[in-house]
Amino acid sequence: MLFQWGLQKKQKEKKQQKEPPTQQERDQSGQAQDVPREPIHSLLDVNVDIIRQTTGNSSDVVIRRFTMGQEREIRAALIFIDGLADEKNVYQFLLEPLMAATFPISLSPEDAFFFVEKKLAAVGEIERISHWFDLFLALTSGETIILLDGLPSALSASTKGGETRAIQEPQTQLAIRGPRDGFTESLRMNTTLIRRRIKNPNLWLETLKIGEVTQTDVAIMYVKGIANDAIVEEVKKRIRGIRIDNVLESGDIEQLIEDQTFTTFPTLYHTERPDVVAANLLEGRVAIFVEGTPFVLVAPALFIQFFQAVEDYYARFDIATALRFLRVLIFFLSLVAPAIYIAATTFHQEMIPTQLVIAIAAQRESVPFPAFVEALVMEVVFEILREAGVRLPRAVGQAVSIVGALVIGQAAVEAGFVSSAMVIVVSITAIASFATPSFAIAISARLIRFALMFLAAMFGFYGIIIGILMMTLHLCSLRSFGVPYMSPLAPFIPSNMGDTLFRLPTWVFKERPRLISQKNIARQGKHQRPQPPASNRQEKKEGEQS
Repeated sequence: MLFQWGLQKKQKEKKQQKEPPTQQERDQSGQAQDVPREPIHSLLDVNVDIIRQTTGNSSDVVIRRFTMGQEREIRAALIFIDGLADEKNVYQFLLEPLMAATFPISLSPEDAFFFVEKKLAAVGEIERISHWFDLFLALTSGETIILLDGLPSALSASTKGGETRAIQEPQTQLAIRGPRDGFTESLRMNTTLIRRRIKNPNLWLETLKIGEVTQTDVAIMYVKGIANDAIVEEVKKRIRGIRIDNVLESGDIEQLIEDQTFTTFPTLYHTERPDVVAANLLEGRVAIFVEGTPFVLVAPALFIQFFQAVEDYYARFDIATALRFLRVLIFFLSLVAPAIYIAATTFHQEMIPTQLVIAIAAQRESVPFPAFVEALVMEVVFEILREAGVRLPRAVGQAVSIVGALVIGQAAVEAGFVSSAMVIVVSITAIASFATPSFAIAISARLIRFALMFLAAMFGFYGIIIGILMMTLHLCSLRSFGVPYMSPLAPFIPSNMGDTLFRLPTWVFKERPRLISQKNIARQGKHQRPQPPASNRQEKKEGEQS
């Protein structure tokens, strides 16, 4: 008896450990209802109850019960999420045809389900679903679910819609000449903007679900036959290997697929201009779209790519070349301007003209700090003003940035904390950082600038040279999906040098960039150089002969 009592007690404890908590216990404890993994039930009432329990009776989940047929009525339910689905399409192309349908008495529920799938649902795409996980994934993606009583499956009708932001001009990459449309937060609208520019069936698109909780749509787009297959497969491999709860912006993807983490330089290019993405796709690169953000990633990225503006390719080549050299000079100034001032005033006064060094010495006579501390304080204060201008409301932020810089700069000079020359140097550095075309490369210069200032305070111009050499070696060691970051400069590729520090005329670009596109290299036909009319050439030739 004692042995039997102990065995029963042990089995009872084991049973209590294995039994999952009831729905009431889960609701009382605050634990979320997990998505069922089993197949869909055949009873309509049970299925509707499971949907309500799993979604927590959310007010935006619309469940519309109705009956189909006249001679024989079949109970059905139509479920969608308000705001994600296009309500007009749901009622016009799904609910009205289903409620007006007529079925004979002999028609089985399975035949009625097939009839709805093939004849009544007047939408672009419809899919049969058998498991709860697929049902909730389709429901939260904006699709409409159709359930019939007596069938252990459901239909998912494509009715994605809802309110989205209209196409507007990009805010971060303004251009004097060029298209005015920009990406939005809608993935399908963004891919459509590329389809309008590249009307080619070889423009392939693959969509994945990334994020265990968010289930964010991430699309990979490339031109088959132009893009390097090895790079395309590497991009797909890295994205498919992501295991993360949430993907809310393309920056979440960027940090998980980049080659090098410990670097201040961006190894993926991001843009919100469709024409830039289309041009990169035609060069053999891969575009990565993320639902919910207007910024599209482009891989692989090269260092020189961040100094190229979109209007360089819409303007004359000589003007574009001069502007590109100016941008490189601007980036160099934003890097080394404060460091050069520190080195020159601390160690190398003999390199400054006599009248200028006397003026600087007279200004610094009342300054109690060394040049390094003076520059460091001014740079930090300016970074604070810049961040304040960005985070504050737009109407207030500009006033704070302008008035704060003027008032603090003037007051600091009059109080003797800094010299006028230092204010000029910091101002030039700030303007140079704003003039850099890409914010991603400009913010890299902001960080490296402080390291060069420290080296200049320690070793003068020798420290600046050492810092630049270390930065160059670091740049040459970087890779973007296996492609050297400094190409075509290092390794040196003469055929691709026409679009680097300078831009040659369009008719010179006969080949696509090597190391990126390995298949279809030719990008234009022969004899594309503009020529005068044949009659003028003949007259010129006769004049030269005479």
